[in-house]
Amino acid sequence: MTAKPTIILGIESSCDDTSAAILVGNEIRANIIAGQAVHKQFGGVVPELASRAHQENIIPVVQTALQTAQIKLSDVDAISFTQGPGLMGSLTVGTSFAKALGLALDVPLIGVHHMKAHILAHFIDDASDYKPDFPFLCLTVSGGHTQIVRVNNALDMQVLGSTIDDAAGEAFDKAAKMLGLPYPGGPLIDQLAQQGNPMAFSFAKPQIPDLDFSFSGLKTSILYTLQAAEKKESAFRQNHQVDLCASIQNSIVSILMSKLEKAVKQTKIQTVVIAGGVSANSELRKRLLAKKENGWQVSIPKMSYCTDNAAMIAMAGSFYLAAGLTVGQDIAADPRLKW
Repeated sequence: MTAKPTIILGIESSCDDTSAAILVGNEIRANIIAGQAVHKQFGGVVPELASRAHQENIIPVVQTALQTAQIKLSDVDAISFTQGPGLMGSLTVGTSFAKALGLALDVPLIGVHHMKAHILAHFIDDASDYKPDFPFLCLTVSGGHTQIVRVNNALDMQVLGSTIDDAAGEAFDKAAKMLGLPYPGGPLIDQLAQQGNPMAFSFAKPQIPDLDFSFSGLKTSILYTLQAAEKKESAFRQNHQVDLCASIQNSIVSILMSKLEKAVKQTKIQTVVIAGGVSANSELRKRLLAKKENGWQVSIPKMSYCTDNAAMIAMAGSFYLAAGLTVGQDIAADPRLKW
């Protein structure tokens, strides 16, 4: 007799997206995300507004996920939620909801590390064309994190390098703000860069040892370039927008790829994946795929699993649950949850 696949409800609320997903075995039956447009007028996420919106969104999002997956609440075997890292108020909404529902249903709770979940999204059935074999390297790039991680297995990961200041996604958004583009600006830079010349402008490259990253110097270099050029041409930003976008994108992606190449050389691991919101960037995806010609085994997640989503939380939860790593009702949200 075939064993019934485990059904996990995943909940993600680390920043400004409220998401719920239903995982049956390794198959995602629903992955519902409610965004928060309110932050656009402020040019960035406002924590208090984010947590308030999570409170409004979480019940409808979970209900929609259950309806989409055609799963009854009583069918759920476990609840997986983002414990951290992230915004304290946002995390608390998801954690409190998961705890209350877990208590009501009398099912196990699984507290998940947000960045590890981004990596484990690769094991969702429809996540990508290729599921990586252990060990592999993962470049995790988002608005808040930039890291190179050695993944020995689903529960054993080692950070080889990380940013010492801004994250890559933050650098994209701040550069976009300098160009007068609305928040979030990273996807807009990617879009406009398609029409521009990536070699039109050059910016200072950070000289950071080992596998660590830095983007604050690049950000300063972009600002100084704009200010100097505007002394000669007042509408410089508008007149050269697409070339500036292409050049900024080229600089950020080049920094990321340079460190990734160094990590492959050092570890001799040629199975490489990317994860996190910035892994949706078209130039980064293109350059990573080109590395197949150098013998790399490459896995890139589909777009819906790049940005914050509950599917990855549910998938990570299935690995934790199989290892018996559940948590009790005394669990608390941790905005600085350690790796």
